[in-house]
Amino acid sequence: MKTDIDIAQETQLKPIGDIASELGLSADDLEPYGHTKAKLSDQLLQRLQDKQDGKVVLVTSINPTPAGEGKSTVTVGLGQALNKIGKKAVIALREPSLGPVMGLKGGAAGGGYSQVLPMEDINLHFTGDLHAITTANNALSAMIDNHIHRGNELNIDPRRIEWKRVMDMNDRALRQIVVGLGGPLRGVPREEGFNITVASEIMAILCLATGMDDLKTRLSNIVIGYTYDEDPITVKDLKVEGALTLLLKDAMKPNLVQTTENTPAIIHGGPFANIAHGCNSIMATKTAAKLGDYVVTEAGFGADLGAEKFLNIKSRSGGIETDAVVIVATVRALKMHGGAAKDQLKEENVEALKAGMENLKKHIETIETFGLPFVVAINKFPTDTEAETNFIQSWCTSRNIDVALTDVWANGGEGGIQLAEKIVEKTDSRKRDFDYLYDLDQTLEAKIRKIAQTVYGADDIELSSKAKKQMAYYEKQGWGKLPVCMAKTQYSLSDDPSLLGRPENFTILIRELRPSIGAGFIVVLTGDVMTMPGLPKKPAALNMDVTSEGKVKGLF
Repeated sequence: MKTDIDIAQETQLKPIGDIASELGLSADDLEPYGHTKAKLSDQLLQRLQDKQDGKVVLVTSINPTPAGEGKSTVTVGLGQALNKIGKKAVIALREPSLGPVMGLKGGAAGGGYSQVLPMEDINLHFTGDLHAITTANNALSAMIDNHIHRGNELNIDPRRIEWKRVMDMNDRALRQIVVGLGGPLRGVPREEGFNITVASEIMAILCLATGMDDLKTRLSNIVIGYTYDEDPITVKDLKVEGALTLLLKDAMKPNLVQTTENTPAIIHGGPFANIAHGCNSIMATKTAAKLGDYVVTEAGFGADLGAEKFLNIKSRSGGIETDAVVIVATVRALKMHGGAAKDQLKEENVEALKAGMENLKKHIETIETFGLPFVVAINKFPTDTEAETNFIQSWCTSRNIDVALTDVWANGGEGGIQLAEKIVEKTDSRKRDFDYLYDLDQTLEAKIRKIAQTVYGADDIELSSKAKKQMAYYEKQGWGKLPVCMAKTQYSLSDDPSLLGRPENFTILIRELRPSIGAGFIVVLTGDVMTMPGLPKKPAALNMDVTSEGKVKGLF
């Protein structure tokens, strides 16, 4: 069986200018980065503003296994399938982070014959967007420490600095560190720490900004910490919003690539969904909607994380209307939620599958709560048996739930035609009764409780003493009207990754809150979720190499 990278390297790609021309774009609309990828002009969206938007299809999933369930693969396959049935579709995806690429998954550009290409570039350094975000984030850190070292005119309390440095890699050793050691010439000692780049507020800001001016305004509103009098200090106070915007001016431009079947794909931004809002940029999604009759986009992890944040945060910020949702389910994940051991997921087990359907049922209920039409997509793996896939299909049809068996990894767009036809039917029917899960006028505690009870199925929430104090302070500062961005494990509906299936009789522990005022939301940390992940015992990086001819090996 060919690997993802084998398939990718055998695919004949079109020059990126040809892909752009097929979208009706001119040479002035793009900046080529080599032969097969390009930046789109940051003025393109404004030029297309009067053009009617295409229909937005959001791809989400059930709670995944550690290896993921192929949500990006289904997104790519569906986009290709829509083009195969005569629809003009554009795909909009996030950029992969090097942390999970080198850590557990080994790649995040789809798979098989439903990939975005060149997958080696996309999975590695691509057009440098994540490095620009890392640089801007750490430039701000340097400015903060320099300000304190040079006399601290703003009266910043070094014990109350919220801003952390970042790097685009899983590195648990950097979660908590001390900086400024070595005497007066080397700065003021203080506790510090690192987040992964995709958890940086600057990543969220880039993905939620609607233009360069909005980007600068959002950057200026970042709260970096507090004074000795406990007043918030912002980037605007430090007067560095212009410099940060300068570092991000090219990263702000969406990236155009293509799939294994030459379907256009816009890839831009990559916030994690378990510790950030998990969606690609507003500019990418809205540009794709202007260029195609359909835009197929995804939000990270299950509907309890990415989809909830797409609909409550990104849709609000960007004025995006979702026309239909795809809920990806796999036999192996459902068996794991039904009690099957991690090392036995390749063996047929209809009983475990039956028990695990409660997890899918809960995610279906979440999408129904938002009032959106949906289709369940069974993402087929080679180890799935006919008895197992038939069971899922029967379970869905007996409940009047539209379901499609998709085999887009092995067959590309051809394997997603049934799903594409069902999605077209859903979007054409316009049976949409969308409503946000909560009102912005509600208190932060009410919003958090609403998500915990309605989306996770929790009995209630429990606030730590730290979270209670932060909540009162944030409300006093006028930040209580912002949406909330829940940081929670992706493996369970609860905040405990070991509670699989559909947990009952549980409480969500709210550990602490963090202000992301520039991004426009409050981050809520639950359970033991980490904003700097660690590498597994045997990272995917152990299998990676490059030949003397420069050919990449081991990405999958």
